[in-house]
Amino acid sequence: MPMRLSRPHRPALAAAGALLGGLLVAVPITAVASASEPDWSACLEGTTDREAVFDRAAETSGVPADVLLAVSYMESRWDAHGEAPSTSGGYGPMHLTDLPALAKDTEAHPDPLGKGDGSNQARTTRQREESVRLGEVETLRTANDITGIPVADLREDAVANICGGAAVLADYQEAAGGAESLADWTAAVGRYSGAADEATALKFARQVFATLSAGESRTTNDGHRVTLAAKPVTASEEAIGRLDLAEAATAGAGTVECPAVLGCESLPAPYEQTGDTVGDYGNHDLGSRPEEGSVDYIVIHDTETSYDGTVRLVQDPTYLGWHYTLRSVDGHVAHHIPGKDVGWHAGNWYVNSHSIGLEHEGYAADGAWYTEAMYQTSATLVRYLAASYEVPLDRAHIIGHDQVQGVAPANVAGMHWDPGPYWDWSHYFDLLRSPIKPDRHSRSEIWTVNPDFDTNTGNVMTGCTEAGVPCPSDRGTNFVNVYAEPSTDAPLLPDTVVGGSAKVSNWGPRLAAGQKVVVNDRTRPTWWGVWFGGKQGWIQNPRDVLLPSDGKVVTPKAGTTAKIYGTAYPTEASDYPAGVTPRTIAPLQYTIPAGQKYVLADARIPTDYYKANNFNCATVDGVPDCIVISGETTYYQIWFNHRIAYVKADDVTVTDG
Repeated sequence: MPMRLSRPHRPALAAAGALLGGLLVAVPITAVASASEPDWSACLEGTTDREAVFDRAAETSGVPADVLLAVSYMESRWDAHGEAPSTSGGYGPMHLTDLPALAKDTEAHPDPLGKGDGSNQARTTRQREESVRLGEVETLRTANDITGIPVADLREDAVANICGGAAVLADYQEAAGGAESLADWTAAVGRYSGAADEATALKFARQVFATLSAGESRTTNDGHRVTLAAKPVTASEEAIGRLDLAEAATAGAGTVECPAVLGCESLPAPYEQTGDTVGDYGNHDLGSRPEEGSVDYIVIHDTETSYDGTVRLVQDPTYLGWHYTLRSVDGHVAHHIPGKDVGWHAGNWYVNSHSIGLEHEGYAADGAWYTEAMYQTSATLVRYLAASYEVPLDRAHIIGHDQVQGVAPANVAGMHWDPGPYWDWSHYFDLLRSPIKPDRHSRSEIWTVNPDFDTNTGNVMTGCTEAGVPCPSDRGTNFVNVYAEPSTDAPLLPDTVVGGSAKVSNWGPRLAAGQKVVVNDRTRPTWWGVWFGGKQGWIQNPRDVLLPSDGKVVTPKAGTTAKIYGTAYPTEASDYPAGVTPRTIAPLQYTIPAGQKYVLADARIPTDYYKANNFNCATVDGVPDCIVISGETTYYQIWFNHRIAYVKADDVTVTDG
């Protein structure tokens, strides 16, 4: 249909930036649109090939195609999502925001796990009406105003969405005074992020231009191959300054533990007494890590609600506490709890006392809006934290919430499964600068799972939208299924506790990217046998997804089975000071049968229990609080099923893989 401008609009002339002799210079290019009103029907007509659509949108709007591609990559990784909005109310490859569509009732953590130490401290769960972020621009309505393209098409049709996003960027750049080089588009890019503060807008612009400089290529979730050629260019801080945005909010110098480049905001989680006794408080514990106790894990969560709902909850003293929340649309970071203190986020007190928790805005059953902006920001933050606390950058220590075992048998089934099958672990570890890759060439039993996320679309799952309904078959996933027999007609290998259903939430029969496994049968060309969760399992086409790996393995001592534990607490009553009740060390429902082997993940696990039961670490009846109680029992961390697990060193033998 013919399209017209509903208000005057003049696209800016575009120019390209190039490096010559190490200096950034402006290289003029031919204007790609006239000064007259753009014909948006020309943008809509033609092939739906994603890369070609970006070229048409650039020609129509005057926005350089490279800028469009880089912005879209940060917002959606070029994916289309049909009618599904992001957690920020955004749609399509250009993430056009339609904020009225965002409001809904939801729970940030529908099944909160609490402190995970067996205490009876009350944790409240409440339904909250999620409001949209005040002050964020509704770019979808702006695109409709400029182009005349119907709102429904801008939401649901990828071609219309890209055209609309180009119109908004062109409009922003015109308001900023035009452009003579690629770097001049910094202001429009920063404004497009929707950030309310200068630091976040500049961070987003830097990410966009870093992507443009490095180049990218991937296959989208609907099968389009898109490539952005590298073109070195640097974002202009001066251009961001012209936007007249607010300074990033902080609570004072030195209170935000974050790389300066991220411009993190301080939104402290309250440490408050909530009742009449010293045991009634929230929503985290004081600590002195790493001087007393160590940080050994960084736990990746998703929020299951909007960013606003999440940060409201973490500021509630009667709720739970985690260290950071990351926003999807622009990767903005809010810092809540100092790293020295212990958050209540993982549902396993041992893991809590040894970890830092990061909540990422998104939904595990959808995963579509784990944006590149959030991936990159998260990776920058995790690199900083890992260096600060000496956490290894591997999948045994940078873990999903879904990898955390219950502290006791009764807790195993109820543990969470986020960030779910749609979190791109392989890409994330590339961003962490610690890629998942082969690390040996000699023969070994140890292999690392690493399916190609974009093309790993053959895993059948149900329940992404409603119970029993198949999930989209064209979505990339981060795991391979483990079967009970070497055939796709066989049932999925049932986990001892949660079974082997294909529900999106069922982690039981899945090996995710970066996890390691012992292969015990390679006699079939397309199926390899693996030991998994104490059982014999089978993986299809392992040569496509398994990488040869170095390491050591554990096996039960001759003629015995080995018990599996969810913590590494001290085991002897004599380990605990007078007045402190020794922890009950209950083995989980799993065992390692005689002869089976599992990959050793960490041989230096701290054996300790962090006693933190009283507000302000009060001493009660002469018993001190906020103390690390160490023991003599040696534990090993192993790869067992989908989750990390612990075994006692006295129960196993360690050998080369």
